[in-house]
Amino acid sequence: MSTIEKWDAAAVRALHEDLVSLHGPVERASNHGADADPGEGVRQLVTTILSQNVADENTRRASEALFAAYDDFAAIEGADHDTLADTIRVAGLPDQKAARIQRALGAIREETGGAYSLAFLDAMPTDEAKGWLTDIKGVGPKTASVVLNFHFGKPTMAVDTHVERVSKRFGLVPESATNKRAHDELDALIPDELTYPLHVLLITHGREFCSARTPDCANPVCERYCGCEEC
Repeated sequence: MSTIEKWDAAAVRALHEDLVSLHGPVERASNHGADADPGEGVRQLVTTILSQNVADENTRRASEALFAAYDDFAAIEGADHDTLADTIRVAGLPDQKAARIQRALGAIREETGGAYSLAFLDAMPTDEAKGWLTDIKGVGPKTASVVLNFHFGKPTMAVDTHVERVSKRFGLVPESATNKRAHDELDALIPDELTYPLHVLLITHGREFCSARTPDCANPVCERYCGCEEC
């Protein structure tokens, strides 16, 4: 059972230190934000849409196929829907993801007056930027947070299945929380500078120890923080 009765910033920092001791420190690439290639944020958004509910290897294959088949974002937006869906089929849900990608590209082009760039998000407060992205049908809080945190360095926690599972077992968010509520709770709780490294560390811990089935709780982090039945 977790020894943490109430989570606060100090407790989160202690968790981060314990995860670093177990898994090693996390470093992030410095080529993000407004100084990066203007198209990189859009590419991140498209790739993250492809990654929804699919394994990393299939995301990679679908992304490579997509960007090999089309010369630029304009070609992807204007592509025949069925042909686009076939191109990204390995990522699963091809019809839905093709529609989401084309809607997202259309929204970006309309917002910028013709450019495929998300640089305008850099000047927005995090909540406003997230709201702009999630107003696009099919772009949820996780996809928005990945783009905003990974590309722009904005303080928002991307909550995938691993992060959500481990956060609930550790008591960071209530067990009954929806994914959207988990995003809101973690954004309010996690210190800004830890949103990226803690995201990576919780995923690593979820994959290596705190798995959905048959978790391996014989490690100091689970022994201190986890409240799952195996612990």
